[in-house]
Amino acid sequence: MRALRATVFLIFWLLPAAAVWAAGNQQISHEFIWKMKRVGTPVASPDGKWVLVSVTEPDYDPDKQVSDLWILPADGSAPPRRLTFSKGGENGAVWSPDSRRIAFSARREGDEQPQIYVLDIGGGEAVRITDVPLGATHPKWSPDGKRILFQSTVYPGAYEPGAAAKAAEEREKRKYKAFVYDGFPIRYWDRWLDDSRVHLFVQEARAGAEPVNLLAGSKLAEQPGFGGVRTLSGEDFRAVWAPDGESVVFTATVNRHEAAYAVVIDHLYRVPSGGGEPEDLTPGKDSYFTGKFSPDGRFLYALHRPVTGYVYNLTRLARMRWPGGEPEVLTGAFDRSASRYAVAPDGEHVYLQADDQGVTKLFRMPAAGGDPEAIVDPAEGTYSGLDVASKAAEDVVLATWQSYRRPAEVVRVDPAAKSHRALTAFNEDDVAQIDAPLARHFWFTSRKGRRIHNVLFLPPGFDENKKYPLVLFIHGGPHSSSKDSFHPRWNFLLLASPGYVVLATNYTGSVGFGEKFARAIQGDPLKTPGEEIDQAAEEAVKRFPFIDGSRMAAGGASYGGHLSNWLQATTTRYRCLYSHAGLISLEGQWATSDVIYHRERNNGGPPWEGSPIWKEQSPFTYAKNFKTPVLLTIGVKDYRVPLNQTLAYWSVLKRLRVPSRLVVFPRANHWIMNGEDSRFFWQELLGWLEKYLKE
Repeated sequence: MRALRATVFLIFWLLPAAAVWAAGNQQISHEFIWKMKRVGTPVASPDGKWVLVSVTEPDYDPDKQVSDLWILPADGSAPPRRLTFSKGGENGAVWSPDSRRIAFSARREGDEQPQIYVLDIGGGEAVRITDVPLGATHPKWSPDGKRILFQSTVYPGAYEPGAAAKAAEEREKRKYKAFVYDGFPIRYWDRWLDDSRVHLFVQEARAGAEPVNLLAGSKLAEQPGFGGVRTLSGEDFRAVWAPDGESVVFTATVNRHEAAYAVVIDHLYRVPSGGGEPEDLTPGKDSYFTGKFSPDGRFLYALHRPVTGYVYNLTRLARMRWPGGEPEVLTGAFDRSASRYAVAPDGEHVYLQADDQGVTKLFRMPAAGGDPEAIVDPAEGTYSGLDVASKAAEDVVLATWQSYRRPAEVVRVDPAAKSHRALTAFNEDDVAQIDAPLARHFWFTSRKGRRIHNVLFLPPGFDENKKYPLVLFIHGGPHSSSKDSFHPRWNFLLLASPGYVVLATNYTGSVGFGEKFARAIQGDPLKTPGEEIDQAAEEAVKRFPFIDGSRMAAGGASYGGHLSNWLQATTTRYRCLYSHAGLISLEGQWATSDVIYHRERNNGGPPWEGSPIWKEQSPFTYAKNFKTPVLLTIGVKDYRVPLNQTLAYWSVLKRLRVPSRLVVFPRANHWIMNGEDSRFFWQELLGWLEKYLKE
């Protein structure tokens, strides 16, 4: 029966869009969107025969949410099967070199912190191999499959697991609770930073083995600005084993303590697998990060980002001969930024993932450098999660693919046929019920002569002969973009569901349109993007007769919230606005955010040096113009756009008696991702839009 369902899905996937969506009749709701399964990044086994993927089954009750690993054949010959059955999820799953075992980090029953587990895919229970008091994450197999590399937390002077645990216990027993700082930064996204550090450890891949701290006593790790790449979930050294297993290459910075006045630089370092003083492989002012070796071990690849007078710089692919070579940039002529890459098993070419013209595409290029060529140009949706089997006889290219009307599923990409084939169908039943047309892309030339890309998302049951209100969604960043994609946080299908046409504009500063276009926002953070958003609304009304130009709303989150607040200051064309985590004062945002230096570079220097941008492009300067009703939302734990910005905006609105509504989420950070909080947010947002956009 399961095989039959998989066959039916594959047929369904390949049908023309009209044949699929005409039968849909699902009433779109927050619950319908929220409870769709969330498919993670695929991980190919080295031999190319298997695919591992994490699948989350959400629930409004966090205790009922399930997240497990699933396994499926890479040729699509059988449907996925669940590999783990645990209450907590698994993170960082990786294959052993022989494609027979996987290692992952998980916090299972009896674990106070996450530990590394090893599971034989042939059968049996997962075996916990680490017992590190402060947790173990990011496992990586040695080339011979006998050792595991992982990360764990330490405290100054307490570099072994036992000493680190004792230091943590002493801190917990303190009668006072205080953070003390002598430098910057002090916060990151939603947490206050303490004096803990992350180090790299190696141990034999068996229970009871003693881990070795590779960085203990090193001068590098003692530097005040030392650390891995900061991510939402913590630090990541993005470490990889050298081909001979005698050393480890990792990404780290040593100048994070200079973040208030300098660009933080990442370099690649090499440390012996038994510990010692790391060697800087990429000295200089530029950043190199996320190293990977070619299958034959002759080259070390990495992502490269230069330090220039611009805040935005493309991320390019580089490589160096191993060992001892100098890095060489391979994609210098490619006017796009690589976000992921993978070396083909034959070592002759490299696959890249990059934003391009409002879509995330997959590219292939010669391994020694050359022009990347798009291997698929999808008519709908976008790709992410690129991975390639490292030892397969042929290229096994995997990714996830999604659109605004289809959540992400794992696909196998065929570069020769320039197409993909679905390998999973976790949301098959829900997708079959959705009635939504293809997203529509259009371009216009701005008043400054720039080509501006836009996406229209249409409501369920769309009728070309009817009139619909227009809701503008402004993406954040600014160095990101709006794409035809599916996400439970800002979901275009849900936003359009009451009967709205949703317009998403990739204004100046967006990525995927060339380095010059993204850089053009420097020195012009809000004015030109705001003008382009207004012009996009004008163009949409002019081009599409089904849009009712007398009923328009606009808003966004983060940088999209900044721009929403700029629209408040500069136009009254919208019936209402919505703004999540938006600034009202450029200076106030600079002074209280967890990251600041790029803001002053964008605005022509620190606020006290006289650059007019701080005042001329700050919404607060034009507070007397505020007239449009606005819904404000904010998470208390948001340290990127702190609460004070929303409260200041609220004070101005109340002082001017502008109709407005404030919703504060005490447990949310920059995003509202708790299920019940998210449901209430959407209730408030859709209610606000209905109030002002109804006939």
